[in-house]
Amino acid sequence: MEVIETIVIQSTDVEGKETVVSGVDSDKSKAEFIWTLQATWHLVNVRLEMDQAFDQPVCKKKKLWEMVAEKVNAKLRESEVTDVTVKAYECDLKWRNMLATYRKNSERAKRLGAASVHWEFFKAMHEVLGKSREEIEAQRRAKLSGTRVGKAIASKKFTPILPTPPATAAPCSARPPQDVLQLYMELQERKMNMWAQQKALEERKIEAINNLAQAISSLAQKNSTVIPKDGH
Repeated sequence: MEVIETIVIQSTDVEGKETVVSGVDSDKSKAEFIWTLQATWHLVNVRLEMDQAFDQPVCKKKKLWEMVAEKVNAKLRESEVTDVTVKAYECDLKWRNMLATYRKNSERAKRLGAASVHWEFFKAMHEVLGKSREEIEAQRRAKLSGTRVGKAIASKKFTPILPTPPATAAPCSARPPQDVLQLYMELQERKMNMWAQQKALEERKIEAINNLAQAISSLAQKNSTVIPKDGH
């Protein structure tokens, strides 16, 4: 079994490079796909076009990445690049590293402005991935409205987790604006992580219920087709 260890090296000074160190067998690495600028653009365009499919509550990520690889290979064949094909796991791995670089540049853009970011893929990715969580949630609820999954999710009530206020208002020195902003960002990130965990748990519950309903329906159909034997 091939094991890949990936390390994303981020630098605060260089915002446009993602560095990947992969440990693979020397013989197998000869056939490893090399991400050219053209191939990377194909991956970005295909993955962003399918972003809504990846954002569905219940989806098979492995099958989606296989579709991404097929589309990227088709675009490469159109460009007469046929010497090597990219695999689904390679697309997934490359996208994860690009996401890490995107997030770093997104933070840089918030601090220094969009003009400070010179990474060639940032604008295309930010137009799709830069939407706020509220906008994404509103679009998701609009699509699921009226469906069985949407009704199941809507019936769930989530209690927002807020930071515990201090017991006493003890006098303290005023924090610099940078520290206050950093604390606020950390709190928001924790809320997002906990919200994502709650969402994933509910999605797994819904998927389990759907699987159980399908199994019961299949069993009922099998029982209905059984013809009783005549005792004579």
